[in-house]
Amino acid sequence: MGRTVRIGIIGSGGIAGAHARSYKQLPDVEVLGVADVIPGKAEEFIRRQELPLAKPFEDHNRLLELDLDGVSVCTPNVAHHRTSVDALTAGKHVLTEKPMAVTLEQAVEMARAAKRSGKILTVGFQPRYDPNMQMVRRIVQSGELGRIYYVETGGGRRRGIPGGTFVRKDLAGAGAMADIGCYSLDMALNALGYPKPLTVSAYTSNYFGTSPKYFREADKFEVEDFGVALVRLEGGITLNFKISWAMHMDTLGATMFLGTDAGLKVTCPGGVWDGGVSSVTLYRDMVGQQTDTVIPVRRHDVNIFLEKIKDFVVAIQEGKPAPIPGELIVRNQAIVDGVLRSAASGHEVAIEIPEI
Repeated sequence: MGRTVRIGIIGSGGIAGAHARSYKQLPDVEVLGVADVIPGKAEEFIRRQELPLAKPFEDHNRLLELDLDGVSVCTPNVAHHRTSVDALTAGKHVLTEKPMAVTLEQAVEMARAAKRSGKILTVGFQPRYDPNMQMVRRIVQSGELGRIYYVETGGGRRRGIPGGTFVRKDLAGAGAMADIGCYSLDMALNALGYPKPLTVSAYTSNYFGTSPKYFREADKFEVEDFGVALVRLEGGITLNFKISWAMHMDTLGATMFLGTDAGLKVTCPGGVWDGGVSSVTLYRDMVGQQTDTVIPVRRHDVNIFLEKIKDFVVAIQEGKPAPIPGELIVRNQAIVDGVLRSAASGHEVAIEIPEI
């Protein structure tokens, strides 16, 4: 039994419900407050999620006056930055939903706020807790592939454009690249040890989101629904990153790691963010023969979202570092930021990440 961890939740949309339900499954956790800028929404959320100890707030700064250990930031993307910085400055540990922020500058400020406060800033990439994703990372880190020089990652939905806040530039900041693309980036970068990105050359489009034929809120669609980027990473690695909310195709292909000694192919039919890993194959030469080794994928019943929440709580209880540290995820945000800048300018851009 650990000490009781007191939690606040900022934002009360769908993802906040997943946080609340997860916290309720853990011993020694109390949700003491919920904040949402829309009048009455926090109160309704507390009633619906059955959080008897929680108080409702319209101003997150009022919530931060409570004696809390940690905060879940579940707002639209545009508010991740301000609410996280305010919570860290108020001395609270922070678990923010992905993407980390809207711009690189915001992500840097968040990481600096965590460093100043000495508090945890962790980012909600629950696929990290899939045992098969962990296996992929172990294989890549083992050196079995030799020197890795090329990585291809991403994924797509044939029709899968979300609505509401996800398609508004002022609330989301970006579209598919940030929404589901950040998951694919985290998978590849985490397996590689999160090398720094150096340059990005990218293209984005929104032919489907802006068409009433394919999307019911076409008149409100302001972000990209497709993107592809060539990213140079430190260590001489080239990353081909592609993502789609909608397309006339069934898949954008598997995630691949090409090395001088072997190659690894990872298929995720439903996307890293949704369906998880369905197959892992190692390609290499053995005794002069080209061989394909199918690595067994574990069928598991791990609730990866619950594991994400649990890891945050345990880190608070035991004084551990951030499970998925914001200081590293700044590099993920830097790529998304670079993609948008490159696509807008029509040429390759350099990525410069300030010291945290």
